[in-house]
Amino acid sequence: MASRAEPHPPAWQRGRVASWLVTTDHKRIGILYISTSLAFFVLAGVMAMLMRLQLAQEDVGLLGPDRYNELVTIHGTAMIFLVVVPLLAGLGNFLLPLMIGARDVAFPRLNALSYWLFVFGGLVLMLSFFADGGAAKSGWTANAPLSTQDPGNGQDLWILSVHILTAASLAGAINFIVTIHNLRTRGMSWTRMPLFVWSIYVFSWLLMATLPTLFAGLTMLLLDRGISIGGWDAQTNFFDASEGGSPLLYQHAFWFFGHPEVYVMALPAFGIISEVIPVFARKPIFGYKAVAFSSVAIGFFSMLLWAHHMFTVGLPNSLNAFFMVTSMAVAVPTGVKIFNWLATLWRGNLIFETPMLFALGFLSIFTIGGLSGIYLASFPIDWQVHDTYFVVAHFHYVILGGSMFAIFAGLYYWWPKMFGKLLDERLGKWHFWFMFVGFNLTFFPQHMLGLEGMPRRIYTYSNGEWEGYNLASTIGSWVMAIGLLFFAWNVERTWRKGERVGNDPWRADTLEWYTTSPPPAHNFDDVPYVTSARPLYDLRRRLREKDGHRKLF
Repeated sequence: MASRAEPHPPAWQRGRVASWLVTTDHKRIGILYISTSLAFFVLAGVMAMLMRLQLAQEDVGLLGPDRYNELVTIHGTAMIFLVVVPLLAGLGNFLLPLMIGARDVAFPRLNALSYWLFVFGGLVLMLSFFADGGAAKSGWTANAPLSTQDPGNGQDLWILSVHILTAASLAGAINFIVTIHNLRTRGMSWTRMPLFVWSIYVFSWLLMATLPTLFAGLTMLLLDRGISIGGWDAQTNFFDASEGGSPLLYQHAFWFFGHPEVYVMALPAFGIISEVIPVFARKPIFGYKAVAFSSVAIGFFSMLLWAHHMFTVGLPNSLNAFFMVTSMAVAVPTGVKIFNWLATLWRGNLIFETPMLFALGFLSIFTIGGLSGIYLASFPIDWQVHDTYFVVAHFHYVILGGSMFAIFAGLYYWWPKMFGKLLDERLGKWHFWFMFVGFNLTFFPQHMLGLEGMPRRIYTYSNGEWEGYNLASTIGSWVMAIGLLFFAWNVERTWRKGERVGNDPWRADTLEWYTTSPPPAHNFDDVPYVTSARPLYDLRRRLREKDGHRKLF
């Protein structure tokens, strides 16, 4: 049989650093995504710590109003566009081809382009602090007319950055969809795909459906600010009410992307939890098809409820009622997932390793965030707490508490597959407990602050009744930071002297654990025929039956 020799890259591309810079290997790109996102996480975390120090007590003079607003804007933008979504994309890059038995993604070079656009967009955002007039100050939503009147170039660089990050996300989404459709291994039908793959599939379609609207809204925002190219000037008034425009048009454009983006960040987190809990409960997932199809239902409903962020703008109550009902309806498929996870835990042989602790932490924290979301979906309640710290608390319970706890569960779970070494369990548990306690101490008091009327995005206050809750919140943020230092210590220690582990240290059931740890460049020498959603369990059972048959004779 004739074989085709693979071309060898030039010598300069085989260096220790250069080989990473020019790589098109999905595993390396996934690791680059994860490491770069964690670096941005550190920067966004430092911004959050500075904001919490400013608000720890009344009338603190650490930050002025402009600098505080810059930190609020860049922190929020970075956490969404540079941390949570790319961390999930990084896990998807590394794991998706392995989980479906493929050698790589469908378009390796497009995958590399997606990563480098992400890096470029992130650098533009962070370097905007040094622009004329400082960074953008209009909040991560950049609502008009505040964003159109923001002086200096920081807001323009914010728009440019999000444009670039939008292109990066679209390239990645196209790659994921085509890979899942075309490269699944023999026997892997839609109802035999891992649940994490299902979540990445819906995640990708949501990005495809909503990012063009964001792109259009940001382009209109840039034109409203005015652009000049050579001798050509352009100035529009899409969002200027005094010139016949409508600021609400921008809000519709932004939130048509913005609310599905919440589920873009949540769905892959759900997928991680659906992979981790069965392994550490020693049971198959309860209701595989219900969990899989509920992801599709969440994706569908998420595009019908964007205006629940706009209950206070004067929409007619008939529309408010429609968006209230659709907002509550999305809780049904989400509840299906939560109850299926609980049913998987019920009477399971639970193993409380670090991935399981983070998965259980996710369940409790995300449920709190979901319940507060039900309150906010009721527009008479939203009228009272809109733009207060109640909304800040809800958002962080869903996004930071939900997605980041699931991401850490995934990192501890798949770390041995990525690097061939287990992260230290003792340090992992310290990381979990500091982060869990610190998170709740930081954000739970903010519910009370919101109910007492503290507005979001204020840089100082003179109400002594708010001081106790703010001080507790600031202390909690430092406790959480200590937990993250334990994670950094764990990574450094494991890198230096962590022990090697086998291909499948968790005795898991999906295909990525069939290959070596870390996997070779081509991923698999061979892939077993997939007969269910638990291919490695089926393989172990066939081997046991074969061994039993041999012993019998």
